[in-house]
Amino acid sequence: MKTRIIFATGNKNKLREIKEILGEEKYEILTMKEAGIDIDIVEDGKTFEENSLIKSRSIAEHAKDAIVLADDSGLEIDALNKEPGIYSARYMGEDTSYDIKNANLIERLEGVEKQDRSARFVCAVSAVFPDGKEAVVRGTIEGYIGWEPMGTNGFGYDPIFYLWDKDVSTASISPEEKNAISHRGQALRMIKEEIIKHENISC
Repeated sequence: MKTRIIFATGNKNKLREIKEILGEEKYEILTMKEAGIDIDIVEDGKTFEENSLIKSRSIAEHAKDAIVLADDSGLEIDALNKEPGIYSARYMGEDTSYDIKNANLIERLEGVEKQDRSARFVCAVSAVFPDGKEAVVRGTIEGYIGWEPMGTNGFGYDPIFYLWDKDVSTASISPEEKNAISHRGQALRMIKEEIIKHENISC
């Protein structure tokens, strides 16, 4: 019997990454909607970890016999005082397209040299288990903000986030390459280890 996992997202792109990394052979991975959970969650934490836990704890109250996972991720740009940070999804308004958000960030970095355009993607993933135990992990990937969007494989800020060693954006590499190095890929592999560890202890 597959272990049931409810992931706090409605984002199809994120869900695809999650299924690719966690694997669907052993886990039945559902969105909140698929699990029949419809609640409003106020993310008022001060860190990625806090916001991730707020989401997973809220959903765990409505989920029986399931592991609840939630992530909070975002982009930190050093030259902009680590903006947009935990407000990445809400930057310039939740309904603002990423084309507009990305163009705005590039504009704000006008005149900034490559070495000073350093940035990172951060992803905190939390797990709340049916027995109440919790785990939180963090993955990061370092890069810089390019001068123009590149690529169509990614989503969100991927087209403007460039890798130092390749000088291409994370929207320009294959999903397999991205999962191997991305902040979310790292965090999901770490949380998978926590899930396996918990299952072994619980057996």
